[in-house]
Amino acid sequence: MMISWKRVNAILQKDFKDFSRNLAVSSVIFVPIISGAFYGRMGVDSIDTHFMLVNMTFGMVAAFVQCCLIAEEKEKNTLRGLMLSPASTADILGGKSLLTFIMTMVVVFFTIYLAEYKPANFVIIAAAIVLSSFFYIALGTLLGLYSKSVLEASVIVMPVIIVFSLGSFITLVVEKYPILQVATYLPNIQLVELATKVEAGAGFGDVLVEFAIILGWVIASLILTVVIYRKRMVD
Repeated sequence: MMISWKRVNAILQKDFKDFSRNLAVSSVIFVPIISGAFYGRMGVDSIDTHFMLVNMTFGMVAAFVQCCLIAEEKEKNTLRGLMLSPASTADILGGKSLLTFIMTMVVVFFTIYLAEYKPANFVIIAAAIVLSSFFYIALGTLLGLYSKSVLEASVIVMPVIIVFSLGSFITLVVEKYPILQVATYLPNIQLVELATKVEAGAGFGDVLVEFAIILGWVIASLILTVVIYRKRMVD
């Protein structure tokens, strides 16, 4: 499927204007950055804490902002217009996701910089963060398609923020509650395990399993999002 970058750019510019006007949504991007500065000044230097901040960014920026942007389009009845326009599914979903992706990467960078996290292998960690962001953006899009308003979107996305921000600590109670072993395959926990291996000196070949699991989540979320989006087109 071909993507029209002119249409994607037009959607990107429109989303940026809408985002900058909505202070209730745009203000959340500062929470991970402030948290990173706080933990950095405290001298906290553990992988779990660093990636709690990264996963918090995914929840608050990638998922929350994306969910609210989609819900706002629905609330204003402008998403229907986009669906009925000559723009393809790739144009619309790509354009609606590009602003969120850029903001997520910027916020992640400043958060880990202020938290003074220096990965042992920057390339592997950067690749894992970029890959993981696709899952959260797709999840935010999916939740936005189910939301009827920005207010409803801000409520429906809260469990995502909580589960994926603090979910990495579930590994501490897995031995006590074996049923929670399934949760260790969540993408946020796989990201922590990948980072832990990298800090121990692992190379790209040593973390292929973690990459594969995260990629599986990305593919599944993208497919589900496209299916639900196209279903909304004919509702």
